[in-house]
Amino acid sequence: MPKVKTNSSAKKRFKVTGTGKITHQKSFKRHILTKKSKKRKRNLRKKGEVAGSHLDFVKRLLRLK
Repeated sequence: MPKVKTNSSAKKRFKVTGTGKITHQKSFKRHILTKKSKKRKRNLRKKGEVAGSHLDFVKRLLRLK
């Protein structure tokens, strides 16, 4: 049997925390930043957590399930 491969794009985009939660980088912070407030940009720096509705799919991509 061949090895089961982890999805390469998913392993670059998601990180599993010590408690088992899956985090990701927030979107909308690449360009056109002049019109966005400082508070909004500051909050976009923080890590986001994968929503429960997407959790099974992301775990399957990362071969955690």
